[in-house]
Amino acid sequence: MNGRYILSEYVEEAMASASYDKLEDGTFSGRIAQCPGVVAFEKSLRQCEEELRSTLEEWILLGLQMGHKLPVIAGIDLNAEPTREPVDAL
Repeated sequence: MNGRYILSEYVEEAMASASYDKLEDGTFSGRIAQCPGVVAFEKSLRQCEEELRSTLEEWILLGLQMGHKLPVIAGIDLNAEPTREPVDAL
């Protein structure tokens, strides 16, 4: 991980751990166990995956905005204070 696209990497790793179920009515549910409340229900598996990604992205942004502690996923910790490199005045 190069840290350059840390938010995208976090989303991709979280989505890789998603689990999906086909429900009795033929629709699908999806969830990410490490992210409480991140669930989706849709008519097709593809739609469910898209809705789950959207829900995850909103959950992350809201969590960051509100200062919630987000789970560390695949070694990616979004809770860490950002590091800033000094800018040299020329």
